[in-house]
Amino acid sequence: MKPYKVVATAFLTASLLLAGCTSEQDALSSKTETKPASATESKTKETNQAAASSEVPEQLQKPLKIASINQFSIGTFSSQYISGVKKQVEKFGGEVQIYNADNDLSKMAAYVETAVNQQVDGILIDHGRADAIAPSVKKAVEAGIPVVAFDSDISIPGVTVIDQDDYSLSWNALRSMAQDLNGKGEIVYVWVGGFTPMERRNVMYEAFKKRYPSIKEIARFGNASQNTALDTQSQMEALLQKYPNKGDIDAVFAPWDEFAKGVTRAIQQAGRDEIKVYGIDLSDEDLQLMQEPNSPWTATAATDPADVGKLQVRFLYQKAAGEETPQIYSVQPHLVEKEDLPNTKVSMSEIGKYVDGWGKSDAATSPWMENLKKANQK
Repeated sequence: MKPYKVVATAFLTASLLLAGCTSEQDALSSKTETKPASATESKTKETNQAAASSEVPEQLQKPLKIASINQFSIGTFSSQYISGVKKQVEKFGGEVQIYNADNDLSKMAAYVETAVNQQVDGILIDHGRADAIAPSVKKAVEAGIPVVAFDSDISIPGVTVIDQDDYSLSWNALRSMAQDLNGKGEIVYVWVGGFTPMERRNVMYEAFKKRYPSIKEIARFGNASQNTALDTQSQMEALLQKYPNKGDIDAVFAPWDEFAKGVTRAIQQAGRDEIKVYGIDLSDEDLQLMQEPNSPWTATAATDPADVGKLQVRFLYQKAAGEETPQIYSVQPHLVEKEDLPNTKVSMSEIGKYVDGWGKSDAATSPWMENLKKANQK
């Protein structure tokens, strides 16, 4: 393994301080001390275990009706996240209704209103922007409905917001690329604005350009659609024709796995194996693509999307039980590099054998959860 996998550098800290104007930092009060994700996870677990007994709370002795409202459902990362949500709710004996807004924020807000009117027992928010959905989310809070959001810039008292620590995700992948390029080269940046996690990842990219001025961006493109990977592949194919010679492009930074899949396939088909791809996010499909012999996909920074979905549900059930939950929580990301994976195909559930620290989070667990699962075994 490479020694630079750990990204707790002074530069990262400085960059995060520069990013203090983002909405995530606004959610923190001036009295809040920032802690590493692992410390936050441990503290959250200890607090909840001390506050709860192993007896299932009265509020959860009936099946909960949950609304899971998603800004979009594009690609395998989203599908595995939704799978994690469904599995955790099912284990707890609840019911979950999935709402896909197809990247329409007004529709997403309307779905939140619908969930409030239906008097659901809890609402899960996936992505979405505060300027569009915050008024509807406030109505849910005022109605006494627990809300937990994922990868959103919402900052409403009583709403827990979890994320993948997008700043660390981005810097993990970028620093790996800089080291492999020895601090010099020509790169392509695939990116689209308008999404909270993408905006946060871009903060680190802008810092990266200042840190490594000899790494030059020669092209930038990207859009989000129902066929993002295919659209990205077509755009990359056109770019490869514009830059046909070896050495024209050294690497591609694609901070979304749908982007990374598209550029990887374009590079493979063009036979341009000298170009390396560095991405963010991971799924079983992504792993298979990374492990192909001629795959240029070199590294990706990621968390387990299914585990994120399960974590979000656990926080929601803690809220429904009346337990204290944090205002914000960041999941610890990891860098997965192709060279660390075996020659045989592996799945997301097996990565822990090859990547230090990869595993299921035990945050947001309460003693009564095991009894709740036992009571709902089928």
